[in-house]
Amino acid sequence: MRVVAGIGGATLIALMLAEFFVTFMLPRRVKRDPRIARGLLKLLWWPWRALARRLEPSSADTWLGFFGPLALLVELVVWTLGLIAGFALLEWSAVGGSFGHRILFSSGLFVSAEGVSGSTLVHVIALWEAATALGVLFIVIGYMPAVYGAFSRRETAVSQLATRAGSPPAAGVLLQRVASQERWRELERDLRAWEEWAAELMETHLSYPLLGFYRSQHVNQNWLAALTAMVDVAAFVGAIKGEGKSEAAEITFDIGRHALSDLAHQYQVDPGRVDRLSGSEFDELYGLIAAAMTHPVEREETRRRLDELRQVYEPNAQGLADFLALDLPPWLPSERGPDGSMRKPRVGVGSDRGDLVGQPARGQVREGDGFEDGA
Repeated sequence: MRVVAGIGGATLIALMLAEFFVTFMLPRRVKRDPRIARGLLKLLWWPWRALARRLEPSSADTWLGFFGPLALLVELVVWTLGLIAGFALLEWSAVGGSFGHRILFSSGLFVSAEGVSGSTLVHVIALWEAATALGVLFIVIGYMPAVYGAFSRRETAVSQLATRAGSPPAAGVLLQRVASQERWRELERDLRAWEEWAAELMETHLSYPLLGFYRSQHVNQNWLAALTAMVDVAAFVGAIKGEGKSEAAEITFDIGRHALSDLAHQYQVDPGRVDRLSGSEFDELYGLIAAAMTHPVEREETRRRLDELRQVYEPNAQGLADFLALDLPPWLPSERGPDGSMRKPRVGVGSDRGDLVGQPARGQVREGDGFEDGA
């Protein structure tokens, strides 16, 4: 019996260390995910999200915001308890006695609060456990700054986009601003900056999937809405300029589409059904942008091309939005001026605007060449 316990303990230790290594250290491939961590996340997320649906939107967003940090702590506790149990089985197989005492002894060794006495084998097991505990501690110390550094960089870009495209961001606001003031060069620079941000977001969220559950400080902002709005802009520019006429837009679209596809695979979500741009909204947006260009692609050809591009990324974006309980951005803002023109949704800064966490939200928790015309 003790031999079986020893084999089981060694197997449990190996399994916990392998999962810990893959979860916290290994830069993962898209198709390789730690099974225990993935199962644990799903086990926690489904009831957590179900409870959020019963709350008011602002309270639901606050509740969902606790999930990412708490899930990280739960994972650490699971790995730690698994290692303690595994070493307790090894020690019990070596010296026998009460298994409850072995658990307490193993726990003390893991936190370096227990002295060692007994045979050489017990000393070897104790040394192995203490070394493992130190390794886990040092890895976690290095992991936390990496996760929160990636979160900070992500949210900086989300906040910057909000000042230009509103909260939530709308592609139409950005495009109208560029067309009305002829800031095509500025848009090109923005697209190249978004390309870098989308690439970093994809890399960090594949390496640290828990980041996807970390929510923004403002309830009408989120990383998925920002990424989708950026891809919206790139898609529309590529469609109205014509194929091969807007290098920065095409590159940004490709990296954004790639990010949404890989993240949908990472979180194992199915593509969603969505039509975010109605015919009347397209006509309004096309009229605004085409009027500022000398040689835009014809309306019907632009619409056909845009529909093709949207089918490549919007279903994955909707699937992620449904799974993570995030809102996708509109193409055009809901706020309008007295003459019916588009207005940038303002970023709230207090209870009067209701855009801070804990305040009422507008959203709901749901289930290259230059860009100057002629360049």
